[in-house]
Amino acid sequence: MRDTTALQPVAKLHTFSVTTERAPQFLDITDRVQELVDKAGISQGIATVFTRHTTAAIRINENEPLLLADMEEFLKRLAPKDLYYRHNDFGIRTHNMTADECPNAHAHCQHLILGASETIPVVGGKLALGRWQRIFLVELDRPREREVCVQIIGL
Repeated sequence: MRDTTALQPVAKLHTFSVTTERAPQFLDITDRVQELVDKAGISQGIATVFTRHTTAAIRINENEPLLLADMEEFLKRLAPKDLYYRHNDFGIRTHNMTADECPNAHAHCQHLILGASETIPVVGGKLALGRWQRIFLVELDRPREREVCVQIIGL
């Protein structure tokens, strides 16, 4: 039987910024997440990758250039930027308005399908991703700084 008294649980929250260039855009952040897992020093556990934005997503998929272009086009077809959205009608909208407000309902609709987080098992100190799996921040709105939070829990 393994002695677990020497194992110390780890729970750490890390954040980092990503600068986006266009929308939609898939940015591979896998290596940055793995670096944080390495620094946490855990052998077994989980890493939850989360974005605090409603117009940027976190997804796992394959980093193959033609597929990424296909997925960007899919998102554009799913919720086109040039449709009428009540959220973009600043003549009637009164909630959650800011001085730099822009018409971005398409990005919110795309986010609804994609989501804000992924949780990945950590096994032997490594993210237990499949052969082709990578972690992406997906920009859906416009170029800017985005914040990514990584919660690492394990032993």
